[in-house]
Amino acid sequence: MISILLPIGALLCGIALLLLGIGLLNTLLALRGSAEGFSDQTLGLLGSAYFIGFILGTWLCPRLIRRMGHIRAFAFFAAATATCVLLHVLIIDPVIWFVLRIITGTALVGIYTVIESWLNTQAPPERRARVFAVYMAINLGALALAQQLLRIDSPMTFTLFAIAAILIILGLMPVAATRLVQPSINDTPSLSLTRLWQAAPVACAGALLSGLAMGGFWGLGAVYAGRIGLPPTEIALFISLVILSGALCQWPMGFLSDHIDRRRALAIIAMLAALGGALMLVLSPYGQWFLLGAAVFGAGAFAVYPAVIAHLIDHLHQDEILSGNAALLMLHGVGAALGPATAGWLMNHTSPQALPVYFSVMFCLCAVYSHLQARRQRDTIVEASAHYVPMVRTSPVVLEMMLDDQTPSPETDTDSTFRSNDHDSGN
Repeated sequence: MISILLPIGALLCGIALLLLGIGLLNTLLALRGSAEGFSDQTLGLLGSAYFIGFILGTWLCPRLIRRMGHIRAFAFFAAATATCVLLHVLIIDPVIWFVLRIITGTALVGIYTVIESWLNTQAPPERRARVFAVYMAINLGALALAQQLLRIDSPMTFTLFAIAAILIILGLMPVAATRLVQPSINDTPSLSLTRLWQAAPVACAGALLSGLAMGGFWGLGAVYAGRIGLPPTEIALFISLVILSGALCQWPMGFLSDHIDRRRALAIIAMLAALGGALMLVLSPYGQWFLLGAAVFGAGAFAVYPAVIAHLIDHLHQDEILSGNAALLMLHGVGAALGPATAGWLMNHTSPQALPVYFSVMFCLCAVYSHLQARRQRDTIVEASAHYVPMVRTSPVVLEMMLDDQTPSPETDTDSTFRSNDHDSGN
């Protein structure tokens, strides 16, 4: 495995440094905006702007990369991101920040697309699943570690913004120095939402609802923690704990997803996330007991989207999987763009405790709908049962690498039969 990772070490190092900067910036802006007097609704709109940029980047960035080439495009996107970081602290204005967040979200999709298309072509097909796992671990690890940089200085100073910009620029250096052959980026054919809904309504609902919930977490989680009285160091611990809990619990959640009716598994996972939101609400007056709710929330919340992807793959033919996953990614992105604005409006017009209630409601809806669908009709696997793959939302290119782990096998067919029979016996 080391012989596989060494040639792509520059790419992995670059994305790790860059995500340290981005992860720091995302939480830093919530804290600084709150301290500057921005309302919860305004902060929610800023979170939505970031995911609007993600949606725009999914359409725009592949074209720019094909025009510029991978290295120059990566430099272009990294420079745009670092510039936006510094402009946030130079111009404290919500309208300017809204535009900067759109640009940052767009640029980040470009960065993900460059790295993931390179990884997809450099890793041997039989090792792509392992490379994918390492890449996802680096993603989550960097985002969790980035929160601890908040301990260096106050969000009200220039220091943390400068550190975020420096990390992004440092992330550019190993990628710019690489000698790897630049890959090509193919257009992903589209699959209509009507066809997607007909094939897997639970996957569509789960993608949208998890996007609504997780968009709220990324956009307003730090704001909520600050509003209930946590200092910046404990806010950093809260965000890190949610991410790390989600990362560590991917494997048991994946085992559950692969061994019972996927819809029942999704209902259990989503209900766990809803329980975490409820625990945060109940335990928030009791100091660090509040972190127990955060850990439970992370354990369930980060497993919903991978379970949704696996359920979709179960219900598409091989030639539809890539376009279906790209369409589902877009649906999740729409939810993530709407989530912070919706949750921010609720917090602004009620109280900060509206955020964990919002989490619970979104994931409860996902759990209830999944359970009702499981009771209503038999789960029929189209070709062969997919494997649950731990992942976070990045770019459509990563789906090509992820799908190498979905090759049908005798064990997979056995799992498919087992899950189908298990459901029938429940009726």
